[in-house]
Amino acid sequence: MAEVILKDLTKRWGDFVGVDNQSLHVRDEEFLVLLGPSGCGKTTTMRMIAGLEDPTDGEIWIGDRMVNDDLPKDRDVAMVFQNYGLYPHMTIFENIAYPLRVRGVDKAEIPPRVQRAAEQVELTKFLHRKPKALSGGQRQRVALARAIVRKPKVFLMDEPLSNLDAKLRVTMRAELKHLSRELQITTVYVTHDQIEAMTLADRVAVMKHGVIQQLGTPDEIYNDPANLFVAGFIGSPAMNLINGSVEDGMFVTTGGTRLVKVPSPDRARAILGVRADDMQVHEAGQGDIDVTIYAFENTGESTLLTVQWGKQRVIARGDRHLRKEQDDVVGISLNTDHLYLFDPDTEERIRM
Repeated sequence: MAEVILKDLTKRWGDFVGVDNQSLHVRDEEFLVLLGPSGCGKTTTMRMIAGLEDPTDGEIWIGDRMVNDDLPKDRDVAMVFQNYGLYPHMTIFENIAYPLRVRGVDKAEIPPRVQRAAEQVELTKFLHRKPKALSGGQRQRVALARAIVRKPKVFLMDEPLSNLDAKLRVTMRAELKHLSRELQITTVYVTHDQIEAMTLADRVAVMKHGVIQQLGTPDEIYNDPANLFVAGFIGSPAMNLINGSVEDGMFVTTGGTRLVKVPSPDRARAILGVRADDMQVHEAGQGDIDVTIYAFENTGESTLLTVQWGKQRVIARGDRHLRKEQDDVVGISLNTDHLYLFDPDTEERIRM
């Protein structure tokens, strides 16, 4: 196994900067997720680790070796792609065995290694079939087995679940989580899906415009966001961000509503962050403020109320048994133990 260290890594194409002077230490046997929207630099970072892109500046270390000048085949990494990358004319056994044949592994050693990899992803009864005879989830497991069979130092996974339907993604997430604990191989995983990041990662690096905005455990980035981008990107629904000011220890919305006490000096402009889970829904007149329902959604396990709050709309999560209609008035209370304040100019968190 091996750690992965990026030192002042930069990638430019002309005037465009894909990754901007980033440093990152992926610990030995850690499952680290690079998370962010399209174009944030996460896939470019992974491709540089793999050797598929050359960095403009900086160093890439795998274990105790700097690999900037090494070819991809010499870096001892295994990649799992979004599109599976299977050979359609080969059986599943042959697809899994292919990396071993290319590396000249002894022929007698190949069958037991393929069998073991197939067992780990529960594919043993499909080894004689070809990829077209398998479902999407089964083909993704073949791609995983082909990576596992090599016993690499590092796994690199580029949005491997994005082609699967919603139900299958849940199943594959559980399988990946189980495999990562069983194999204990350093893994760098790229995704734009925050649910994958939160459920799979030991740590998450949230990226924007080629820069890591925050690096931490899933709990840390959810409960202690460093800035507005992380606060708004993590969570489903996203954190409510309410414009206003701080006056005499109270947060006052742009519309003039004195909303809640905040332990902060007065500020002419501020943004209050509160998650839907920390906004309790009551009958009208029983909360901190009465609001009008703009939209009511029953998701099954809970209800989501989009409410009109002055000139803004915010989302509160209600009990799954709650039933309301559009234009109904409800009371809302805020959990003051879980409020966040941000500077609208720097977008950084204001510690309270």
